[in-house]
Amino acid sequence: MLVQSIALALLERPLLADILSALFLGLGTAMVYPALIASISGHAHPTWRANALGTYRFWRDIGYAAGALIAGILADLLGLNATVIAAAVLTAARWITEPRSDTR
Repeated sequence: MLVQSIALALLERPLLADILSALFLGLGTAMVYPALIASISGHAHPTWRANALGTYRFWRDIGYAAGALIAGILADLLGLNATVIAAAVLTAARWITEPRSDTR
């Protein structure tokens, strides 16, 4: 997520910020996505692994669609800066409350 947000510092130059944001978003997603799929595969029993991956991908894709709609509504109502801050807060809240799998 940090790699995905690096270009935000270049907001004085919108075109460059857009290009770099797209680049860093792609790089960040490329680093995260295989780890997510591997995590789901690693936790699923082989007999129901396909169902687990299908369920994960279904809800992930629903999240993309719903997230885009909600972000668009927030941007119209509150502005782009408030929308980016709301996304950052929601991401941080999820990260902070996520249980650790390595606790003993």
